[in-house]
Amino acid sequence: PLPNPKKLGGFKFYSRQNITYRDPTERIADFEEIRQETPEITLKTQAARCMNCGVPFCHEEVNGCPLGNKIPEWNDLIYKDQWREALDRLHSTNNFPEFTGRVCPAPCEGSCVLAIIEKPVSIKSIECAIVDRGFKEGWIKPCPP
Repeated sequence: PLPNPKKLGGFKFYSRQNITYRDPTERIADFEEIRQETPEITLKTQAARCMNCGVPFCHEEVNGCPLGNKIPEWNDLIYKDQWREALDRLHSTNNFPEFTGRVCPAPCEGSCVLAIIEKPVSIKSIECAIVDRGFKEGWIKPCPP
């Protein structure tokens, strides 16, 4: 098991970790993912930064996630190492997170209450990691038409 980052007040202890991208000179030679895989402990630490706001604007459809993804809920599930449950929660509001997680400009991060005083939670990287884990574990299976 991974070490447990402090959850209560995690936003006070951990700074934002941005998505890291592969070097462009390497990327032009293939059609692989352009972002580097984020280590699981980093994802868990980023999930610990979620403040569990009383009114989480990140999943409000007007200013936050246009799909209404229940972001604080899957952040908490990632923190608890409940990846399958996080995927189920993500799929409850989003039928194709493998696409939206990569192409969405992440208005949820701009709406994150933490962004008032700090850099927001790395929501986009957590969403991508949930989907990637789903494919890796066989929880998501491609269904060609």
